[in-house]
Amino acid sequence: MRNGTAITEFILLGFPGIQGLQIPIFTVVFSIYILTLAGNGLIIVIVWAEPKLQIPMYFFLCNLSFLEIWYTTTVIPKLLETFVVARTAICIHCCLLQSFFHFFLGTTEFFILTVMSFDRYLAICKPLRYPTIMTGNLCLQLALGSWVMGFTIVFCQTVLLIQLPFCGNNVINHFYCDVGPILKAACADTSILELLGLLATLLVIPGSLLFTVISYASILSTILQIPSAPGRQKAFSTCASHLTVVSLFYGAVLFMYLRPAAHSSFKINKVVSVLNTILTPLLNPFIYTIRNKEVKDALRKAMALAKPRHAE
Repeated sequence: MRNGTAITEFILLGFPGIQGLQIPIFTVVFSIYILTLAGNGLIIVIVWAEPKLQIPMYFFLCNLSFLEIWYTTTVIPKLLETFVVARTAICIHCCLLQSFFHFFLGTTEFFILTVMSFDRYLAICKPLRYPTIMTGNLCLQLALGSWVMGFTIVFCQTVLLIQLPFCGNNVINHFYCDVGPILKAACADTSILELLGLLATLLVIPGSLLFTVISYASILSTILQIPSAPGRQKAFSTCASHLTVVSLFYGAVLFMYLRPAAHSSFKINKVVSVLNTILTPLLNPFIYTIRNKEVKDALRKAMALAKPRHAE
């Protein structure tokens, strides 16, 4: 155990190298946040209002959109504060709470994307059995299981984390409360927490990625066996949006975790974190809307119904 003065708050540095650009960047990030809330909220409303979209694929998409709303809300408000306040302080308990929700929602996203891959696998590779396999009860169990597993994995580590005394450096060189700097500020042995974090990372990231890769390998094999070009195109279009989102999400994660330490730069890691926590949640609604005929048709229908009411 280290000796030192107990700390009561952490300082978030954010992006200290952007002096003079705080206001323009604040405006951009705030606009992205509003668009993220609006885009993901719109998907939830459209799926809820349009009976044709109330099928498993869109049920899981609603879960993803709901998650993205809270995932960005966990981080962006405090990030915006770092642009306008010279010294962005956050109390220890608030920091631990932000860290919990950030990693809980991030872990859950891995599971939801994996479940969506499984749904696409069944729809394309087992089309005749799909309605009997992917029932409403199974959809609910898969979605609930994703949230419960994400919560359990992170909660178990957080219970140990909140019991640690903190007396080290209270400056966090990030725009949110990352668990690494928090552990460095602890005055007690953190080896058990670090081991649990490593095990959780190895379980969640490679495990979910392997399942997703196997699912899409089977999907690709099935699509290539379809004799007609229009049939192949139609089959691929049903999973193209999800494949794009998965590629963006895992690409950013693997970039951070698989780069050699010798070439590692914390500034680059922060930029990549921006991709996952800010840009990906913004892009998801547009990706699913632009590439999805059913969602676009539902949007046009909703706009058509809204015009007469507006005229009145």
